[in-house]
Amino acid sequence: MTFVRRAPVRRTGMIGCAALVALVAASVTQAEPRNPLKLSNTQYEPINWAQIEGWAEDDHDAAFATFLISCKAILGGGRPARTARPMTAALYDACSNAVASKPSKPGEARAFFEQNFRPVRISPLGDPDGFLTGYYEPIVEGVRKQTEGFDYPLYRKPPGLLSGGRMAVGVAGASKGKKKAKRRRVMAFHDRSAIDDGGALAGRDLEICWLKDPIDAFFAHIQGSVRVRLEDGEILRLNYQAANGHPYVAVGKFLIQRNIISKDEMSMDRIREWMERNPEEGKELRRKNKSYVFFRETNLASNEEPPGAQGIALTPGRSIAVDRHLHTYGTPFFISAMLPIESLQPTTPFRRLMIAQDTGGAILGPARADIYFGAGDEAGSISGRLRHNGRFVMLVPNGMYVAPPEETPVPRARPPGQTLPDQAKQEPDEPAVAAKAGASGAEAKPAETKPAGVKSAETRKRRSKTAKADAKVEAKKPDKSKNSKTATFDRHGVAAAEIKPPSTKQAEKKSAEKKSEKKSDKKQAHKRKSKSESKS
Repeated sequence: MTFVRRAPVRRTGMIGCAALVALVAASVTQAEPRNPLKLSNTQYEPINWAQIEGWAEDDHDAAFATFLISCKAILGGGRPARTARPMTAALYDACSNAVASKPSKPGEARAFFEQNFRPVRISPLGDPDGFLTGYYEPIVEGVRKQTEGFDYPLYRKPPGLLSGGRMAVGVAGASKGKKKAKRRRVMAFHDRSAIDDGGALAGRDLEICWLKDPIDAFFAHIQGSVRVRLEDGEILRLNYQAANGHPYVAVGKFLIQRNIISKDEMSMDRIREWMERNPEEGKELRRKNKSYVFFRETNLASNEEPPGAQGIALTPGRSIAVDRHLHTYGTPFFISAMLPIESLQPTTPFRRLMIAQDTGGAILGPARADIYFGAGDEAGSISGRLRHNGRFVMLVPNGMYVAPPEETPVPRARPPGQTLPDQAKQEPDEPAVAAKAGASGAEAKPAETKPAGVKSAETRKRRSKTAKADAKVEAKKPDKSKNSKTATFDRHGVAAAEIKPPSTKQAEKKSAEKKSEKKSDKKQAHKRKSKSESKS
């Protein structure tokens, strides 16, 4: 029998693969963790539950019930939404656990939050506090058909309103023989003055109902939802459908600027009182807010709360509107503040777990919330006087990575007097549900600060370039005082003609006239020269 000796097996390849796997694993651990918490223009600090003042005393069962309402929308969402936003996916897992846990004994709801979330204190860069306002659902008097004394309509969304608050308007184009070609121009939709004073929407059968008081109509636009009590006792429920796209303007600031109402005393009740005492000036003040809201009828019963932007019913005292570009609906926030709830002074401790279920055009920034207080006059009075600072603790689901304190970058100190765009303190009459458009949530990094009065060479160079560019733009602008056509407006406030420089034909005609004048001058000069030469 012949034996064949096998060559020794070399295992260097396997050893190399193992080393490669170890190297990749090491690189993965050094890379950025999966699903890190990222909020632009925000400073955040991971804390423990014992550091949250009032956490143990809160009604966690009430907060859990509100969270479950948000979970209906989150669990009903599709996979693409979870794939696009890691926070949505993390909340999806937390909601799955919430539905399965079904807490029924004291302390179980609190244990759920502590087991499925981590507390992170958040605030705008360079500021430890956030900002709080309130909103509510007004109850007003109205009728279905216009009658004497009910002259102020609430409109449904016009068919011609495009996304972003634009509309297409037909305008005359260039002449083609005996006919003029028609083209459509997209432009800004009618503002409040054009609609209320100019009748821009009159005669189009868009009126849902008519109100007795123009101030009621104005505040219904601000709040974004309204209950209209009809003559037969029926309650008509209207909710936000669309807006005209014009930026919202808080009218209270004009009364502060004119020293009519002090900043400390400013509230919706004070604004209403002033408008009632000064009807003509009040009308003019309302026109300064060009934003206009359109409504839709809902089938809500009188005891049901209106839906927020998440599409689920709001809960008074537990639902908040947040910046939708920074936060995800369904996120819990623990808010601590001293607020004027039980009296006109901010003496009521407010320490409560809230759920983000709504948004608004004036709600901007990481620690900015509008608290929903329910319906009616009392809720309106409380909401109207809220414009106070507060501390925010965001409950981050376990599926998101939160850097420990030693890894969290400390922001540079902001120079005195400097305010970031999302830290502006808005007036108390700003809308929560009224305007759905907001600022971009793009990632931004804090700029490095320099001592006052010190400008870098780069800054001086950039400003010099900007000044030159502005000068060039100004030089190219047509002179409106010479041969220019100023814009004219129809009764709807829509520009019928744009400012245009003189036409090409007019320019060519003037050029030909100048050339003819020059030739004539040359001929006369030549004749004079010939005469002088003949005399000599």
